[in-house]
Amino acid sequence: MASSTQSTTISLESYGRDNTARPRREVPAAPDASSIDNILLTSQAADATVPDGGYGWAVVFGCSALTFWFVGTSYSWGIIQAALISQKLSSPSTLSFVGSLTTACISALALINARVIRLLGARNTALLGICFLALGEILSGFSTHNVGGLFVTAGVIMGIGTSLCFMVVSVTPAQYFKKKRGLANGIVYAGGGLGGTIISLVINSVIEKVGPAWTFRILGLATLATGLPAAWLIKERSPIRSATFVEWRLFRDFKFIVLFIAGAVATFPLFVPPFFLPLYSSSLGLSSTAGAGLVAGFNFSSAVGRLICGFGADFIGPLNTLFISLLLSAASMLVIWPVSNSLGPLIAFVIINGAANGGFFATMPTVVGTVFGSARVSVAMGMIVTGWAGGYLMGAPIAGYLLEAYGGEQSTLMAYHPAMFYAGSMALAASGLVGLVRLYIDRRVLEKL
Repeated sequence: MASSTQSTTISLESYGRDNTARPRREVPAAPDASSIDNILLTSQAADATVPDGGYGWAVVFGCSALTFWFVGTSYSWGIIQAALISQKLSSPSTLSFVGSLTTACISALALINARVIRLLGARNTALLGICFLALGEILSGFSTHNVGGLFVTAGVIMGIGTSLCFMVVSVTPAQYFKKKRGLANGIVYAGGGLGGTIISLVINSVIEKVGPAWTFRILGLATLATGLPAAWLIKERSPIRSATFVEWRLFRDFKFIVLFIAGAVATFPLFVPPFFLPLYSSSLGLSSTAGAGLVAGFNFSSAVGRLICGFGADFIGPLNTLFISLLLSAASMLVIWPVSNSLGPLIAFVIINGAANGGFFATMPTVVGTVFGSARVSVAMGMIVTGWAGGYLMGAPIAGYLLEAYGGEQSTLMAYHPAMFYAGSMALAASGLVGLVRLYIDRRVLEKL
């Protein structure tokens, strides 16, 4: 228990808010934790022997390749959405619902997927997830003229694959890393940002050449060809043993409750920029290629932000890093995006918001593993992610409804402002909640937490 990282973990478990120096304790002292938290103690014992590398880097590579596809495809939905809108398939709000349904499955199936990992193991779950993701993409190629069909193929089937892959990459690397856990998660989720960069540029070009239908099919085949070998690299260091879907006593923990709410609020604005940047750039008079370039830039910034936040979680602490990333996301949407009436300010918004956006995904698994224990991370992460369902499902569609209510994408740029302010306000509220947890644990601003 002598390392600085372990001391941080124990410190985070303290329920006291007294700022005076006192000895660190291995067991929370709150009245609601009267029974010893055996899972947390098991986590601390297991973390003391983690290799902080070794085969863990192969696992990180495999997980990063999975995020390349399931995150990259989700963040590139705006490109496909713009193409389908140009074909008059449906409205922006309806088609954004399809993309939101894909990510909403992450939350809707989180607790079930945590149990699937326990029963099948991380490797088999990853293989199953990639197969569902690719199948949904291939079948979507036959549904580009039927929005109902897209809800099933691109929404539900791809969503099942996305949710399975998300849970695998969120819980497996924590078993191999402690001191470098933030960096490992940063690398894993940076793969999604890199995937979004490459996929958004490629599918825009492919759509122009062969149309959305074959674009979906090509995506599916590429996902299978590269995703299956990557999934095979993933395996647990030790079996994930969790007896229940839900550990109800976590809801007696103030930190868990507030982080649960913070995550639920933070997911509402996350997909608003990547889903609506192509439409916004078109309203500025830019070409579809420029719109795809902006989404690619957003995703590249997201990849960089995920790496930076991974380093930040190890250097200044995961809670501090999460707070800063959410605050930057809010500031960019409330201050920069509304005045982005030309390409220059819009690029600045894309860089800042993309980096901050990626930080949320890269940091949250580290926060959960550090605060609540690596042995509990699958159940605790599953419980927290379940709270993201509303934001995943309704976040972007609400922005679409606001856009339509104030004139639609063919109106002036002012029509986008209500959606911008809505997204920025939600991010600001989430940052405030994370800040509340941070101060509850320790009011010393410079403390590593």
